[in-house]
Amino acid sequence: MLNLKEKRIKRSLKTRKKIAQLNTLRLSVHRTNLHIYAQLIDDNKNKVITSASTLDEQAKKILTSGSNKLAASYVGKTIAERAKQMGVDHIAFDRSGFKYHGRIKALAEAARENGLKF
Repeated sequence: MLNLKEKRIKRSLKTRKKIAQLNTLRLSVHRTNLHIYAQLIDDNKNKVITSASTLDEQAKKILTSGSNKLAASYVGKTIAERAKQMGVDHIAFDRSGFKYHGRIKALAEAARENGLKF
């Protein structure tokens, strides 16, 4: 029997296989109990283009907690702005097996509002 983390990883692998067929940049999101992280990844070159998280210096100054929807929205806005600076506007959203609600949804909606299309 699989535990919760193994189930999440199994779901994420299915998503990544589908995203690989799209041949586009991937916005990967990871959340923990204390923080949320986002990375824009080019799978063809195996490189991280840009990243944002609640551990960034600016985020620490602005946010009181890294584990709420406000923090997720901030990270979504930040990653979208950094992607736009690099000339990226179309991406594939990789929620890493997490359910699309709460902080993951807040991050995705903030990224969409700030110009990313997925």
